[in-house]
Parts: sequence; structure tokens; C-alpha cells
Amino acid sequence: MDENRILEVKNLNLHFKTYSGNVQAIRGVDFHLNRGETLAIVGESGSGKSVTIKAVTKLLPDNAVIDSGEILYEGQDILPMDDKKFSHLRGNDISLIFQDPLSSLDPVMKIGKQIMEAILIKKQGTKREAAAKALELMRAVGIPEPEKRFNEYPFQFSGGMRQRIVIAIALACNPKLLICDEPTTALDVTIQSQILDLIKDMQRERDLSVIFITHDLGVVANVADRVCVMYAGKIVEVGTVEDIFYDPRHPYTWSLLASMPSLNTSSEDKLMVIPGSQPNMLVPPKGDAFAARNRYAMKIDFEREPPMFRISDTHYAATWLEHPDAPKIGIPALLRHRIDEQLREEATS
Repeated sequence: MDENRILEVKNLNLHFKTYSGNVQAIRGVDFHLNRGETLAIVGESGSGKSVTIKAVTKLLPDNAVIDSGEILYEGQDILPMDDKKFSHLRGNDISLIFQDPLSSLDPVMKIGKQIMEAILIKKQGTKREAAAKALELMRAVGIPEPEKRFNEYPFQFSGGMRQRIVIAIALACNPKLLICDEPTTALDVTIQSQILDLIKDMQRERDLSVIFITHDLGVVANVADRVCVMYAGKIVEVGTVEDIFYDPRHPYTWSLLASMPSLNTSSEDKLMVIPGSQPNMLVPPKGDAFAARNRYAMKIDFEREPPMFRISDTHYAATWLEHPDAPKIGIPALLRHRIDEQLREEATS
């Protein structure tokens, strides 16, 4: 394993047992995370983003079955680990921030005590030392008057402040890997920006490696170094932020980018709509899972699943359009115009 890689997921396959049959939720997922890097995993709801992370953190529900694959944390496969051994990693080395801070916090416990509990449960010092560290963490994440607010309850804080408390709890044991699962979805745009800036600051100060799960490509542009685009339980494109935003190759990535409004979008501008819906994963479609929604689909898309085609050392896409014999389609005109406009703005700013 590359020493620079803190996490590597190899050929992960996972299904959920249901009364209707087995839902093929994750299908041959491969990705890695380098030390000190932020990797964003993006896609529609139901694409498999959060399930992948629940597999990495071993928080899957009882009806989940991992069929095959490896999840290597610092070179060690965590899948065979028992819960007791892995619980030492989760919290100490790996921490999580979830979408809804209210569901992450105990409503009847003072927030200072909740931060202390995260420290004490890992046996990191006395109660007095834990209280001092909790106050230090509250200051670090921007909670005003931490000595006063230490003894307040979650309902006494705004949504943004509650998420800051959750971040403080996640950082309590000095993790190496921070996983953020849609941490700004429930927040307004201004508070969202503050939380994203806070996560970036904490990453720089603490040399964290970060996985960021989101459906919001605007968030991706602000926080990520590399991006994995997921669809129907598979990664269909991976590259640097520049690769994905300025040279996207998969039709699904085109659709996601073209459906996202920008600061320059006016009421007259058209946004792309992705027709149809994701396939039924009880019976995954033959060929490319996106074919039925892809206006550029060819006959082969309905017959054979595309491999990952190499575009550059950093950029790969699973689409038959990258085959040497495929017709040269190119980025749709609507999206091409928006990319060129963005490049012009950046060149003049």
C-alpha cells in the first residue's frame, strides 16, 4: 500500500436483505484517500454515498451484507475486525460529523458534558482535564462565551452552533480521519459557508484527512481536492476538482453540473433536468446503469458495463464515450458555455 494513503477501498460490494429481495447498494467501489487530503463523494440521494461511508465506519444496519472487498485503514483491513477492536479506531482515529446535529446530540445533557464524555470514554485524562479540553474545543470551533454556554442544553443553541458542538465532539480525541456526511444540508447558506470554513481551518490546523459526502456540487468546489461521482452504487468518474468542474467526461457528471445554478444564473437561463429516475437496484440494469437516462447513450451502453477509462493520471471516467471508437460528443453546449464563462471570470479576477 502507498504510504501516503490513509484509506483505501478496494472492489467493495454490498447488498441489503429486504422482503422484496437483495438490493445491490454498492457495486465494485474503489477509491483512496491521501493523508491531509479532502475527498468529496457526490451523487443523487440513493446513489450509495452514505452507505459506502457506513461500511468504512462499520455502522451498517443488521440487514447489510458485505459480499466482497477490502477497506484498508493505514494498510490494515478493517472488515475482519470485531466491534471491540474497531471501536478503538472509531473515535480515536476516525470521527464522524452527521447531517442533523439534533439527532447527534443528547437533548437532556448539557453540551459541555457531551464533549467531556467523548474525551473520557476514550480514557484521555481526568474529569478536570476533560472539562478544560472541552472548553478549549468550544473556543476552537467558535462557540462564544464557552464558560457560560458549557452548562447549556442543545435546544438553547442555533442549528449552526449545534453543528459546531458536533464538530468539537468529533475532534475531541484528535482523529486522523474526519468523515463529514452532508454536514451543512440543514443550514442556511451563510451558516453553511461558516461551517465549511471551520472544517477547512480544523483540517489545516490538525493535519486531518477528510471525506466529504454531499449532493451539493457548490460545496465540493469550496472544500475538496479530489471528487468521486457516484451513481447506482458505483463510482462513475473520479478526478481533481479542476478535472470534474472544467473537463467532466461522464454524461451523469454533465447533468449534475448543468443542473446546478451559479451566481450568474438568471431567471431566463435554462438548467438541465435529468430525466427519469435511478434504476431499481433489486434488479440492476444490464450495461451502464445511467443508460436509460442518458441522451447520449449508444447500443453498447445497454449491453455492457463500461470500464474506467483513463483520461489522465488523475482523471478516470466509466463511460463508453471515452472508447477510441466512440463518436466524439463533447461537453454539451449549455455546460460548455458555463465552464468557459467561469474560466473567463477566474482569468480576470
